Amino acid sequence: MHEVNQALDRFENDDAIAAVVITGNEKAFAAGADIKEMLPLEYKDVVRGNFLAHWDRVTRVTKPVIAAVNGFALGGGCEFAMMCDIIYAGENAQFGQPEIRLGTIPGAGGTQRLIRAVGKSKAMEQILSGDSMPASEALQSGLVSKVLPVAQVVDEAVKLGEKIGKLSPLAIAAAKEAVNISYEVSLKEGLHFEKRLFHGSFATNDRREGMKAFIEKRKASFTNS
Repeated sequence: MHEVNQALDRFENDDAIAAVVITGNEKAFAAGADIKEMLPLEYKDVVRGNFLAHWDRVTRVTKPVIAAVNGFALGGGCEFAMMCDIIYAGENAQFGQPEIRLGTIPGAGGTQRLIRAVGKSKAMEQILSGDSMPASEALQSGLVSKVLPVAQVVDEAVKLGEKIGKLSPLAIAAAKEAVNISYEVSLKEGLHFEKRLFHGSFATNDRREGMKAFIEKRKASFTNS
């Protein structure tokens, strides 16, 4: 995870990169935390070291992050996928939080993010039983945006990133921030936050260019300004 975080830091500071696609291989998206590493740890170890605290770096990336998931996304792998902005899943993908079978609970957001994605009943079923969810069920439950043939998942995720990359980076960042804040505040506060970001866009050249291009029936040329 440290290597992933370092890569995210580089991508965040590279103006040539508009969106990030994260994937694994056809068998697994991410393995999660190492159980052998966790076995000897005591309460004092995990508390003092704030175990797994570094896992949430991806949630602070201002650019869109797309998870292209094939195979298993269990435990920390599922939690990491849910930290991304959009999830595209292969037909062979499996999502789940099996920590309960190890005598513990999810520790990187599983109990908090899964319920927001699929609702209380489904989240409880997954977390309390440790059962996994196939891609088709994940799509039906709202956990993922699309289910695709395994060989197409990464390509389609990249295409989406490229599509996003043609739009205003300032507007994209503002839209992402507005959507994410809805998890943290009341509807009233969220609506106020959204309105202020909307008003703020009127100070940008990209907003003027976008509206002007629409009126002139031409493609907008955004400059991230």
